[in-house]
Amino acid sequence: MSDTIFALASAKGKAGVAVVRLSGPEARAAARALCGTLPEPRRAGLRTLRWQGQVVDQALVVWFPQGASFTGEEVVELQVHGSIAVIRAVLAALAEIPGLRLAEAGEFTRRALENGRMDLTQVEGLADLIDAETQSQRRQAQRVLSGAIGARVALWRKSLVRIAALIEATIDFADEDVPVDVAPEVLLLIGNLLADFRREVGQGASAERVRLGFEVAILGQPNVGKSTLLNALAGRDAAITSEFAGTTRDVIEVRMDLEGLAVTLLDTAGIRETVDPLERMGIDLALRRAEVADLRLFLVEYEGESLPLPLRDGDLVIRGKADLGAEGGLAVSGKTGQGIERLLAALAAELGQRVPGDGIVTRQRHIAALRSAIEALEAARGEVIRGLGAAEFAAAEVRRAVTTMDVLVGKVGVEDFLGEIFASFCIGK
Repeated sequence: MSDTIFALASAKGKAGVAVVRLSGPEARAAARALCGTLPEPRRAGLRTLRWQGQVVDQALVVWFPQGASFTGEEVVELQVHGSIAVIRAVLAALAEIPGLRLAEAGEFTRRALENGRMDLTQVEGLADLIDAETQSQRRQAQRVLSGAIGARVALWRKSLVRIAALIEATIDFADEDVPVDVAPEVLLLIGNLLADFRREVGQGASAERVRLGFEVAILGQPNVGKSTLLNALAGRDAAITSEFAGTTRDVIEVRMDLEGLAVTLLDTAGIRETVDPLERMGIDLALRRAEVADLRLFLVEYEGESLPLPLRDGDLVIRGKADLGAEGGLAVSGKTGQGIERLLAALAAELGQRVPGDGIVTRQRHIAALRSAIEALEAARGEVIRGLGAAEFAAAEVRRAVTTMDVLVGKVGVEDFLGEIFASFCIGK
């Protein structure tokens, strides 16, 4: 039997209402120790909380029976006034009740996973929803939290089980004629699954960028106006600007919401030949960050100016200091704001094209599992093509693919991931 845990489930600090959550076999008894009677299951009721003969607060109390709660255990939530003093008093009272202890980070959600209320991908979706900064991140996280990956995995697993059954049938008839040639159906099913897996892997990198945010590096020669442009795009003075070249030595990062996409703008050191070792370090750092950025903005003073790095698909070349008369192409002025709206629209359009359509995998862990499944099914297909003598090898590879599906949704082999995942949760979640 698990312990009964409690914690503040709402944000720390003063608020209108705070929620204290209890979960475990003693949750109902502990709540009764504070408020006497409980309302009907899943109905809120106003109760006076008392401890050691003193009134602690008035609270709305909600009781969720075992099997009908977030964690799958008995859960009681106390909606109290959100003053720091009230919260401390309620938590102190609960801490004195025998059999209760303060929850660890993510422990409520971990119990939901262990009790089958969520699969691992839904846990990850919940973590992403809590961290979501933009509408695209919220929509993506909601989709994962709703069980989209688990539902797709269930279909894939059903096909894999069908493939395994067909192959096993050929093993059963190894010493006699097989009633039906199963190879065409097996190869068709494998082909369909491989197409699905490859499509998801192809969209997975973009889906992960939506989750983590895109990086856009601003590059150019010293004193071309990169920091001024960064400030104009950010709408605030995030970087120091100066008439002297080489002011920026480190990479300055600004996070922004660009039409629902999380974008980090990188202001980098001006790129030129220099003997100053500190400036050289800044330039090297700028080039390294630019190599891995999702998109680069090359800010130039004149058309045809040489660029510090080769252009990649989607990179933008921008004429700077448009207020001084730059014309043609995409010209901007960080000082006056000229062309900024047009640049933001171009950025949003380019990055928007990289957002996956119906892709569901959002993490490297998901992509790695699907790649393992692809490898197993490729091997299985090769064994099927070889003929009946290789049926047992084909069956083993299909079983390996089934295992990757179980790993994907957290049924097996995920203990190494759990600590990292739950560490990102707050105590009350």
